[in-house]
Amino acid sequence: MKSTGIIRRVDELGRVVIPIELRNQFNIVEKDPIEIYVEGSSIILKKFEPNCIFCGSNKNLLEYSDKLICKSCSEKIAELKLEEE
Repeated sequence: MKSTGIIRRVDELGRVVIPIELRNQFNIVEKDPIEIYVEGSSIILKKFEPNCIFCGSNKNLLEYSDKLICKSCSEKIAELKLEEE
């Protein structure tokens, strides 16, 4: 991990402000969802990007039953359905 040299304090509600320089760098705007990961003793913040529930791709997504599926996986599922018939 690369240090930014920026330090922020946690407020009484547990919030931390992400500096504007980092928000600009990662194209994070107000109301954007942020994913929170834990890796060892580190907390990692990542801008949330919707992904295919099967392969994790974030390209050519289709919504089906409130789930996201990429076009490629959708085509593979359609092929499986045809094989069953």
